[in-house]
Amino acid sequence: MAAPGAPIGKGLGLDGWACAGFEDVARVFRRQLRRTTGGAAVAVYHRDELVVDLWGGWRAEGERWQRDTVAMCFSTTKGVTSAALHLLADRGQIEYDAPVAAYWPQFAQGGKERVTVRHVLTHSAGLHRMRTLVDHAYRMLDWQYMVAALERAEPAYEPGSRHGYHALTYGWLAGELVRRVSGRPIAQFIDDEIARPLGLDGLYVGCPPAHRGRVAPLAPMAGGLGRRLGLQPGAVMGGPVGRIPALLGLPVSPRRFVNALLPRGIEDVLWGPEVMDAEVPAANGFFTARSLAKLYAMLAHGGEVGGVRLLSPQTIQQIAVVHSRGPDLVLVLPMGWRLGYHSAFTARGAFGHFGFGGSGGWADPRRDLALAMVCNRGGGTPAGDLRLAELGATVIRAPGLR
Repeated sequence: MAAPGAPIGKGLGLDGWACAGFEDVARVFRRQLRRTTGGAAVAVYHRDELVVDLWGGWRAEGERWQRDTVAMCFSTTKGVTSAALHLLADRGQIEYDAPVAAYWPQFAQGGKERVTVRHVLTHSAGLHRMRTLVDHAYRMLDWQYMVAALERAEPAYEPGSRHGYHALTYGWLAGELVRRVSGRPIAQFIDDEIARPLGLDGLYVGCPPAHRGRVAPLAPMAGGLGRRLGLQPGAVMGGPVGRIPALLGLPVSPRRFVNALLPRGIEDVLWGPEVMDAEVPAANGFFTARSLAKLYAMLAHGGEVGGVRLLSPQTIQQIAVVHSRGPDLVLVLPMGWRLGYHSAFTARGAFGHFGFGGSGGWADPRRDLALAMVCNRGGGTPAGDLRLAELGATVIRAPGLR
């Protein structure tokens, strides 16, 4: 590992270090911390070396963010869940173009017989609808209930014909595939096959009781999650706003967005204590930035990091292939879906997964570069906010890359 750069002074509200040539990352990150009441951490890997490891701000009222603080990272979790499925594919235990039902026979109903693993990974299975799948979000805490509900579900469109962000359903679709093939729950598989081999200090789906003292509590959602996203679920689902895209011939719908992301009671579930006990592998990952960055460093470095190989270079090449162009049906944005990842936006050719609230991570194989950030205060969109984009742009310009 590269020798740490000069330590960052705690009196400046920031701790950790940055190697020579990456000092601007610390400057930008410090400025971001001054604009928020919470805390965060950021880590960067370049050429298989940790070159930035920074944290700062407040874990909770009166408590500073520490080096081992973990944060719940919402949709950022999907990138970790995807890596678990890719491990099985790399070992020949799962084929991307095989039907999901080949591994999960009960899935072959409701017109899903031809849904493939690739369709799941590229958000083109037509199974994004969540609000009409469950009567309340607390169902998300019951793995078997969610699996049975998805077995009964019918695709919203011909699988493979369109791409629409499976914001919540993705976790059970990919996670049940991992469970069926490996015989282990997704949380255990990630711990056994990713976190322990890589020596990670914080990469969990759900949060083990022994580590809950490390968690940075999420900021309360003042005004409600729907309003923070610029939507009011009841008004959009039943009101005239939801009909505007259809009248204009647009391929997107606010109703579809609400259906995918906002089941009734979602705030009570994701901000409640029970979420730590459950496996919601699209939304309840608890990570340190350092652990998340090392996972993406493995993807950026040809499937190997720190002398530990998890994936072959051939699998990394398959992961990186773009499967979608144009706007996503749910998120409106052109996401550039790969196998389980979207475009990183700040670096052409880079891919990763971001989450509501600002967390996220990405890999750039061309530059052999990876970045991750976690936080407990933020807003923005389901695909993150400008902090991660700003940090990414700073890293791309860093003298240390030359």
